[in-house]
Amino acid sequence: MQNSLFTPGVVQARLSDGELAQNFADISPMLEVHEARVAADRCYFCHDAPCITACPTDIDIPLFIRQIATGTPDAAAKTILSQNIMGGMCARVCPTEVLCEGACVREMAEGKPVEIGRLQRFATDTLMDKGIHPFTRAPATGRKVVVVGAGPAGLSCAHRAAMLGHEVQVFEARAKAGGLNEYGIAAYKAADDFAAREVDWLLKIGGIAIHYGKALGADITLAQLEADFDAVFLGIGLGGVNALGLAGADLDGVQNAVDFIEGLRQTDKAQVAIGRDVVVIGGGMTAVDAAVQSRLLGAQNVTMVYRGPREKMSASAYEQEHATSAGVRIVYNAAPKAIHGTGHVTGVEFTYAGGDALTVPADQVFLAIGQTLSGAPSLLDGKKLKTNAGKVWTGGDCAAGGQDLTVTAVAEGRDAATAIHAKLMG
Repeated sequence: MQNSLFTPGVVQARLSDGELAQNFADISPMLEVHEARVAADRCYFCHDAPCITACPTDIDIPLFIRQIATGTPDAAAKTILSQNIMGGMCARVCPTEVLCEGACVREMAEGKPVEIGRLQRFATDTLMDKGIHPFTRAPATGRKVVVVGAGPAGLSCAHRAAMLGHEVQVFEARAKAGGLNEYGIAAYKAADDFAAREVDWLLKIGGIAIHYGKALGADITLAQLEADFDAVFLGIGLGGVNALGLAGADLDGVQNAVDFIEGLRQTDKAQVAIGRDVVVIGGGMTAVDAAVQSRLLGAQNVTMVYRGPREKMSASAYEQEHATSAGVRIVYNAAPKAIHGTGHVTGVEFTYAGGDALTVPADQVFLAIGQTLSGAPSLLDGKKLKTNAGKVWTGGDCAAGGQDLTVTAVAEGRDAATAIHAKLMG
């Protein structure tokens, strides 16, 4: 795969700066105070709330909504953050429609759930905008914990371990912390550099030092970490990308969707090249994010093709509808057969489940067919939190393949820190 910048038909700045700013504005702005109170009043405050069970971080949702309803959003934020220290980002990117809101009694009865995600954002943003960090560290334990990977799992583990009184060192391979939140989330979901601002806020707990440009295997070894620290947490994510394995996959204009999304997050959007006819191969959130953002950059025709039926797509029905409302065409039950072109891509050939062929014109193709653990330490054995080494825990996407959800990674990092603390303190 070559740089799509020089592919015929793939150009920069299809839209004006004003159009780009409008297209990539915050997709769901923070509620106003009155709006939040009205939204909170819709909650039944269920005693056996199914929304709590549906939340991977077990946030006491009825409690924090009641705190908003009674005019104490800072208390609501603390209720959220005590379980999910990255509650601000999760409020923006969680698939609430299939988690907490999907389980809401209002959803079951009326088809319109309480806006839990937006209420969570209202509470956490209100607190963060004041610069308040509501937690303090316990007395120092004298124990040292190392975290490899400053993504959601690693940062969650680091924060909880620091809060419990341990000294925490974080080694991160990239130049910025945040992992998926910084590099892999659609730009319109986390506008205004929120991922970086959340990291800065999280570090206010103290006791955490992050060292950048330090990759496991290349710059540090697991044996070294086990010798130097009392406990090790690996939250190294999924660094590899699955190969398509088809003729033409190396043509100019064919690119991994994760690289495209990262470029959008780290570059002036006017400098990101986009084609007129874009094809996205895949059916997950990465595919949806790549397809929608292609449209927002000015692509005229964007086709997302998934090899299975609609109900099997890992992207939720809500996200699929969001893609189609943005002008993305979704084709189901069609498997890629070949990528055509001479030097640069001109189209992608697919085969329907029944055998019929379909060729979609394309001057740019994004591959969103899943990620894999790259350069994994041999000790990773697929267990969810703890590995087969006595001092090493894992969490996030590198553990058992991951779920590609920030909220799940946060829960695993938090729980690993709690387990580490219990072991270190006997």
